Amino acid sequence: MVTEVTSATTAAQTASQIATSKLNTDYESFLKLLTAQLVNQDPLEPMDSTTFISQLAQLSQVEQAVQTNANLEKLTASLASNTLSQDLQLLGRSITVQGNGLNLKDGLATLEYELSDAAADVRAVIRDGSGSFLREISNLKTTAGEMHQVIWDGLDVSGLAVPDGDYSFEVIATDADGNEMSVTSYMQALVSRLTMENGQATLHLANGDTALSTDILAVQ
Repeated sequence: MVTEVTSATTAAQTASQIATSKLNTDYESFLKLLTAQLVNQDPLEPMDSTTFISQLAQLSQVEQAVQTNANLEKLTASLASNTLSQDLQLLGRSITVQGNGLNLKDGLATLEYELSDAAADVRAVIRDGSGSFLREISNLKTTAGEMHQVIWDGLDVSGLAVPDGDYSFEVIATDADGNEMSVTSYMQALVSRLTMENGQATLHLANGDTALSTDILAVQ
């Protein structure tokens, strides 16, 4: 298994660093201007000290704001680092997230679903990578408010074993009148890769899908 961790912001300057650099430049310009004004001021009409104090106070406020932003960036980076450490532990692990992917391994695959309301009939349709029909599993549990798990034995509609690999499924639930009902499907997938962008970790699954660590319902 090949794992990969990348970051889109590794070489980028933070906003606070850029702001601090500009602030230092402004300070230098302000001090040069102040020195020139003091040297060239008219002794009979000296420079208004109120204006000087006001300008200095504004620069001080900006400096405090920049420092606050810098501290927040450090805190954010620390939290992101902790999150990344936790997410790295998911590499190579199987997780349960919302989706309809189905990974057949050693002739077995697991799918899960949840109904918001009780149904009259529930069945699962399994398809191959091209979307062609393979198998229908009928008489599934119809109760609402709980997670139902279904094991596929890797056999197609003719009873022949299909090769291990990635497939898809759809759970179809209907009420007593034959109307389709809302179903939430969940899949189990292997975490093969992790990438970072703007402090957000994205889990790349072996079936080609992606997920966030906050989307995980279970880790196997």
